[in-house]
Amino acid sequence: MTMTTANEETTDDFKTRDVRLKPDTANGFETETTHARERIAVAAGAALLAAGLILVMFILPAEYGVDPLGTGARFGLVELGVTGQQVQALSEASGAAADKATTIASQDREFKEETVEFKIVPREGMEYKYRLDKGEALLYSWKATGRVSYEFHAEPDGAPRGYAETYEKGQGSETSGTLTAPFPGIHGWYWENPGDGEVTVTLKAAGFYNMSHEFRKDVPVKNKMFN
Repeated sequence: MTMTTANEETTDDFKTRDVRLKPDTANGFETETTHARERIAVAAGAALLAAGLILVMFILPAEYGVDPLGTGARFGLVELGVTGQQVQALSEASGAAADKATTIASQDREFKEETVEFKIVPREGMEYKYRLDKGEALLYSWKATGRVSYEFHAEPDGAPRGYAETYEKGQGSETSGTLTAPFPGIHGWYWENPGDGEVTVTLKAAGFYNMSHEFRKDVPVKNKMFN
């Protein structure tokens, strides 16, 4: 006769307990997995909603000037978007013009020429620009009595305030070249004297300009007409 103590279990008892516990354990795992999936779905939905709101409230007004909710106007983003589009349009127009080489550009008036001198005191700067229409040419040569920082650039007509397109910049005491205006506007130079002594810049220019502008800090703009 086989005896079984209180601390012993038969093989059948183990099988019975195993069969009884498995369904409960599986249900627990399935419930936990379902809850985790729900949490992930909620988090993903919230992230998408936040991204959509940011797009509509801030990115569209700032990048494209589109303001469906009116938040761009309240935060001043619409104006930023419009300015960005204007700058992009000007850059594209300039690039397209640069790709087209014109052999002859007829003009209905004679070209102008002048030689002018500008004195620049230490650590100050000035600008001198000519008004040119698209396609009009400018030949130039300038020389300074000392080393200066310079930038040859233009301000297109209709551009946002403060916008300028740079043609050339550097440091030196002279440079020469030609320019065919890629767009209508004022085209010319900014010179700055980084030294301790006064510098004189002499500019020789010829072209189809009809007006020039001299800009200095705290001084009214000097305009010159060429008839």
